[in-house]
Amino acid sequence: MSEMHEHSNKTVVSAEGMRKMEEKLQYLTTTRRAEVAEQISIARGFGDLSENAEYDEAKNEQSRLEAEIAALENDIRTAIVIDGDVSTEAVNVGTTVKVLFVDDNEEDEFSIVGARESDPMNNKVSNESPIGAALLGHKVGETVMVEAPEGAYPMKVLEIRV
Repeated sequence: MSEMHEHSNKTVVSAEGMRKMEEKLQYLTTTRRAEVAEQISIARGFGDLSENAEYDEAKNEQSRLEAEIAALENDIRTAIVIDGDVSTEAVNVGTTVKVLFVDDNEEDEFSIVGARESDPMNNKVSNESPIGAALLGHKVGETVMVEAPEGAYPMKVLEIRV
């Protein structure tokens, strides 16, 4: 469990996830910043700034944009990138896990990803989700209890691969 606490305030991403974050940051700091500056400039031309809703809205948009850029820069700076050398010894971010839902005797597979890449509809579960958190660090053959909002249920680890 100590491994999880180490990463608790860090973003865990795949190399692909890092590339997407960097692309988004590039877009926000260039294109989007220029668009917002243009909005402010146009709104300034509408006259009296004290009663100028367009100007207020453009300034609010600028604040939101700068906050998003700062958060993204922080995530990129503190991110732990999971590369191809992921161990399949135990469940970790970057592994795909085949599990057996013991109660229903049904098998399913989950890719364990960082929170930013989570996509439950495509079986990409975050390392912070109930299933992801329960599976982390466990080995093939082990049964784990998943603490979910609808109650706890057992899952057995059948296979771990990258």
